[in-house]
Amino acid sequence: MSSADPRVQERVTVLGVPVMPYTTAQTVDLLEDLVRRRAQAYIVTANLNYAMLCERDDDLHDVNDRAAFVVADGAPLVWWSRLIGRPLPERVAGSDLIYLVSERAAKCGFRIYLLGAAPGVADEVAAKLVARYPGLEVVGTESPPFRPLTPTEREEQIARIREASPDILMAAFRMPDGERWLRDNVDVLGVPLLLQFGASFDFVAGRVERAPRWMQRIGLEWLHRTLQEPRRLGLRYWSNFVFLARSLVNGRLLAERRAARS
Repeated sequence: MSSADPRVQERVTVLGVPVMPYTTAQTVDLLEDLVRRRAQAYIVTANLNYAMLCERDDDLHDVNDRAAFVVADGAPLVWWSRLIGRPLPERVAGSDLIYLVSERAAKCGFRIYLLGAAPGVADEVAAKLVARYPGLEVVGTESPPFRPLTPTEREEQIARIREASPDILMAAFRMPDGERWLRDNVDVLGVPLLLQFGASFDFVAGRVERAPRWMQRIGLEWLHRTLQEPRRLGLRYWSNFVFLARSLVNGRLLAERRAARS
């Protein structure tokens, strides 16, 4: 493996989350490699909210450790990496990856399964992606109920996915339920690559408007989403802000800066 290979890079601990310093283009290439190797793997796209949840729930550290890798889907994680002296090259947004992975899948002949979101959304996503990327093959769509599945329902779901035999499964569950679902099912589904895209299904389907590019570039996508759904997202983003502020004053910044230099 050459030194230019992104897989030889060392991960960076950012707000307690082990993040790989990959660009979006490198990430897409590595995802293609996982599919071609039939790896039965998943990745985590971590944002500030996920970092806060990891601090509260030790089980998520196991989710991160078992992932093929973790990337930074959040401007605050990129900003923090600069403060500790190990700057990540850019934000790797799941809401961009869903398009880029679909485009790569269409070119490579990879089969996709869409799982999650509200009833009908996965079907709308499939229609939008197939229209945008001719040749893309979506072999299944499913919107499970917003509750834990019974053992029988879970077995039936697994059987449906295995029978469809996708190369890539894209899920849209609430964080961190989606990340746990990837960890808990990666070994039983027989799918080379599992991805969790959360609200990205709603973006693709047009159910929720994504922030303008200029807001994305300067890290204000959270503000746009809060203005759209203040009751649902206002408290979450306030909790994220408190977590970030506490991390600045409780010694985490200095600890991660020292670790980055060692």
